[in-house]
Amino acid sequence: MIGRRLRLARSASGLSLRNLESVIDNRVTAQAISKYERNEAMPGSGVLIALANALGVTEDYLMGDEEMALEGLEFRRQAISSKREESQVKAKVLGMLERYLLVEDLLGLPSVEWDKPREAPFPVAVSVVEADRGARALRAHWSLGIEPVPNLVQVLENRGIKVLASELKAVDGLMAYVRKAGGHPVPVVVVDSKACAERQRFTIAHELGHLVLSAGKRVDAEKAATRFAGALLMPAEMLWAEVGKRRRSIGLGELFGLKLLFGVSVQALTNRCRDLGIFGPTLHKRLFREFDRRGWHKPPFQEPLPNFQGERPQRFERLCLRALAEGAVSEPKAAELLNISVHELNRRMEEPPDVEEAVR
Repeated sequence: MIGRRLRLARSASGLSLRNLESVIDNRVTAQAISKYERNEAMPGSGVLIALANALGVTEDYLMGDEEMALEGLEFRRQAISSKREESQVKAKVLGMLERYLLVEDLLGLPSVEWDKPREAPFPVAVSVVEADRGARALRAHWSLGIEPVPNLVQVLENRGIKVLASELKAVDGLMAYVRKAGGHPVPVVVVDSKACAERQRFTIAHELGHLVLSAGKRVDAEKAATRFAGALLMPAEMLWAEVGKRRRSIGLGELFGLKLLFGVSVQALTNRCRDLGIFGPTLHKRLFREFDRRGWHKPPFQEPLPNFQGERPQRFERLCLRALAEGAVSEPKAAELLNISVHELNRRMEEPPDVEEAVR
């Protein structure tokens, strides 16, 4: 049955029943489409293809698992202004996740169970400063020590959290649970694929904060997740060892050395140093005036030395290429899963990426 998927895709497209009837050249009436959405009837193959093309989804998506649903959706930067926008995001994420889980099934790979700390969600009841305790507890549970995390995506994937990148409108990232009928909820983090790598990395840590924190009524959940991200990526003990506990000045050369060490932007570093009291208000303001002057503090937030190799989500693509190499899927199906041409698929199969592409 396709009712729920069809209704979600139509809502995401912004089309009314009458509009959709017109877009598919009146192949069926709005009343018939309404029956499909209520699972009172099924379209024939020709109508199914027409509906999928009109809504910008695949027939496989419309015919997919109706019981797969997103729960507990959280956005970084609350810029979703309507139910339509939220439905568009949900439809896109569900489609991506369905392809991801399909490839795992084809390869016989069970999804890794979410390694949730027993104490989670960690309470942040009075102040965002409490998010630091949550970050320390998670690092301890995952045996991360106090060293910088070389590849945050890999850490999350190894502990049962799906990480995907896609072009997102209005938001930097989101966190949700995907649940299949009779199955355990699988946490998923999606980041904006257009963002530079260190911004993606911070967004992933921010969304992880939403997953493991419980903000009280007196605390802004977004600020708590941001504080958690800084504490996770830049543990206080190591930052104190590298920078000192109190600084009156610092040069850009030193900041960019720290940027490469921790894998974050110099702006995130500066904010973290302010949060820990390493930088006072005067130094913090002076540095951000310089960031503003250089254009780093506005979209696309591009700084020098922006990329960190291997940080972007890549597991889904690797699994698709593996499925093709092992004969589990055909070339056209692999290209469809990756949303690329067969020509581009063959290039990725046979040629090593150049350095610029590898870090992009």
